Amino acid sequence: MDIRAKNELREKVPCAALLEKAGWQVDLKESTARAVKYRRGEGQIVIVIHNGRGWFDPMSTSKGDVFDLAKHLGVKTFPEALDHVAALVGFQPTEPAWKRPARAKPLAPVTNRWKTRLKPRTGSPTWRYLADARAIPDHLIQEAVEQDRLREGPHGSMWAAHTDDAGAVTGWEERGPEWRGFATGGAKVLFRLGAAQARRICVAEAAIDAMSLAALEGLRHDSLYVSTGGGWSPATEAALHTIAARSDTQLVAATDSNLQGDVFGDRIRAVAETEGCHFERLRAREDDWNDELKAALRRRA
Repeated sequence: MDIRAKNELREKVPCAALLEKAGWQVDLKESTARAVKYRRGEGQIVIVIHNGRGWFDPMSTSKGDVFDLAKHLGVKTFPEALDHVAALVGFQPTEPAWKRPARAKPLAPVTNRWKTRLKPRTGSPTWRYLADARAIPDHLIQEAVEQDRLREGPHGSMWAAHTDDAGAVTGWEERGPEWRGFATGGAKVLFRLGAAQARRICVAEAAIDAMSLAALEGLRHDSLYVSTGGGWSPATEAALHTIAARSDTQLVAATDSNLQGDVFGDRIRAVAETEGCHFERLRAREDDWNDELKAALRRRA
């Protein structure tokens, strides 16, 4: 098969087709429009990117195109991968129902879009979402608002700012009753809540989890609660190295209590070891810190 024919196959068969045929399922809670997470069994995860033409395994270094995915799923040789992919020409995988329609006009710069959104206020849709659906205490929401970390998103959703080391907004996590994503055109660095120069840095995977842990701990004055936004970009890793390089710093891996959380925890541990700072793995009894917060409130009721 020549290169042109291989390229045509890449265009005709999305990675999702292989995964769906093999029995993998979309994890809607953990997916975004640009990164669709598929699961099969305990700890088996593949994230489809580049409009279905690329993928990676967050538990390893495996990644590539649809042919690499065929081999990742068990096909032994490249000729067999070609045959496997060719057999799926015309198969249309199920489209996630939450996918956003294409945008009709160019987006404004990230900083401009952030500045034009309102801050949450008591009783506003975003405030109710955080307080009612996510059980974040009012005083913690107010603290995040005062630190300029939150904005009102569309349809009662929350925008939680990611900032660089200079404090500039680079993007934001988007969470709502029916939506999960990240700012289009934005860059993941770190969501930060708490004392900027704190020596104890609690690293969670989502801003909701960072706020939940802060609520459980009473927003400790010696702690900075941060989130990677579910990713591990070079900018995120560089920001953690910068923080860890400060004297007498402790990095706390407060990631989810599952295999993916352990993978993130190992990356945080590696940063701590490289910079020579203290390290701790903090685990919730529930799957994540928001579930832990809700469970704690139920136990108190």
